[in-house]
Amino acid sequence: MRILIVVGARPNFMKAAPLVTAFEARPGWDISLIHTGQHYDRNMSELFFRELEIPQPDMNLEVSGGSQTQQTADIMKAFEPVVLSYNPDAVLVVGDVNSTVACGLVAAKLGISLIHVEAGLRSFDRSMPEEINRVLTDAISDLLFCSEPSGIKNLLREGANAEKIFLVGNVMIDTLLKNREKAEKSIILEKMGLIHHRYGVLTLHRPSNVDNGQTLEGIFRALEVIQKDMPVVFPIHPRTRSKLQRSPLHRVLRAMSHLRLVDPLGYLDFLKLMSSARVLLTDSGGIQEETTILNVPCLTLRKNTERPITVEMGTNRIVGTSPATIVDAYENVVNGNILNFPRPRVPPLWDGCAAERIVEIIFKTRVMSGKYSEEHSRVTLAEKRKYKKAEAVFQNR
Repeated sequence: MRILIVVGARPNFMKAAPLVTAFEARPGWDISLIHTGQHYDRNMSELFFRELEIPQPDMNLEVSGGSQTQQTADIMKAFEPVVLSYNPDAVLVVGDVNSTVACGLVAAKLGISLIHVEAGLRSFDRSMPEEINRVLTDAISDLLFCSEPSGIKNLLREGANAEKIFLVGNVMIDTLLKNREKAEKSIILEKMGLIHHRYGVLTLHRPSNVDNGQTLEGIFRALEVIQKDMPVVFPIHPRTRSKLQRSPLHRVLRAMSHLRLVDPLGYLDFLKLMSSARVLLTDSGGIQEETTILNVPCLTLRKNTERPITVEMGTNRIVGTSPATIVDAYENVVNGNILNFPRPRVPPLWDGCAAERIVEIIFKTRVMSGKYSEEHSRVTLAEKRKYKKAEAVFQNR
């Protein structure tokens, strides 16, 4: 069975890595890795592929830059001839970036089965490009693999066929658990002169925060207070750096003596940085998940999250972008008041085996060119009862 696995941005690498490993461990698969180039830095990409032990992509489409619409269209145009050339049985996409929906649309229009890993996540905020990508990709997918029970609930509400929905766990966590011990050997703290548990980490990249001058200013006003209390490391996204360099806020940041602006870090160094931090401030979805497993307080600088289980069971708190609210949440963390929340727990199936479950299900269902094998109906009848039970448990929580 021939499958094209699509990656386009750094979070996709972490999600694809365990899938590639799981496919390679089972005979009978012809797997090709296609990099759209949506986020591409040669040095960082090579570092990620090396650290995560992913084979180099079979093809890089080198599509980057442009508006949301232009980038999506350019990826579609570049990906279509690849699909026609490889003639795969299925295309597998992960996450919610432009590459996800663009390549998904190409597969659907060509009658190729589409598999979406990390399906069903919803922020219910259509101003987020990622939310549009999620909804559209799920609507055209033949198999929907969910990382948390809310995904099942959302997909069923939207009318998705329960027989193609599977709760499998989180492939991002597969990668984290596999590399956690290796990351502990990183010397990034020594290089930066940081002390375990005595610093914070900030990441920002979402357009709703970075492109809105008033919102961005509010976040940095809060940061101005926080960095006086402890050092804050800010691995700065290239898009965020570009915005700040053209903004009056650039001078404000330079005046913050305990703010450490650094270039994007490799996976192992950043995992070490996260696991040893006192607090994470972020607008990233993946970091909400990773801090849940690392048991590190996470303050999400957004008004919503598509990963509610990280709030219900993990260490994540949605704090918005108001300076006063951010500072108040930070003070609750450093003063130990976060312990007033329920003790963090590990979400269901976040055990490092999600990729193996996905490969097993694909093998059993034999998804090929939009058609299921006769075995599929037998498999999914049993699985369907499991989904309904998970749905019932989720609603009664």
